[in-house]
Amino acid sequence: MFSGVTTNPAILKKDNVKCTVDSLHQLAGQAFKHTDEFMCQSWGKDASELYDTGMKLAGLDKEKIVVKVPATVEGIKAAKRLLEEGVRVCLTACYSAKQALIATGLGVEYVAPYLGRMNDNRKDGFDQCYKMHEIVGGIGGKTRVLVASLRDVVNMQVLAQKGLDTFTFSPRVARQLLEEPLTEKAAEEFEEAVKG
Repeated sequence: MFSGVTTNPAILKKDNVKCTVDSLHQLAGQAFKHTDEFMCQSWGKDASELYDTGMKLAGLDKEKIVVKVPATVEGIKAAKRLLEEGVRVCLTACYSAKQALIATGLGVEYVAPYLGRMNDNRKDGFDQCYKMHEIVGGIGGKTRVLVASLRDVVNMQVLAQKGLDTFTFSPRVARQLLEEPLTEKAAEEFEEAVKG
């Protein structure tokens, strides 16, 4: 049901994990015990540094690691070079539907709009996500819209009803997805019925 693990420098800092290539490779190794995809974000002040870090990150396993780069001018330059080297790429920190045009034009595997953060900044995050999905489909792209910054499972349901099917979310939201008191009650009743 869950097909990958993702992180970024802000999440690592919050969890007191050093943002280094070595620490990300260690996390990837742990993730690969449970899944076949690990997304981690490159860093650097310009395209060259973003590219170099991205290549080091992908070096552990180009088939399983997806390198995230921010949708800045320098990030886009780095993404193009990474793609040329066969690295899987996610264009991240996206706040506008027009960025789906860039992502699809580049041919990145994922474009990651930040739903919650868009809404926090008085943008209609849902509308931007819908438009990204329509843009990718409308031009026949293969890029997947990976909705990030999901605050609750209801947001996921609303997006899924419009055809979006790829999300990244916290363990808290994963628990919300799996919890349903009425289902738990019914399961208990079934067990009691078996006992007689």
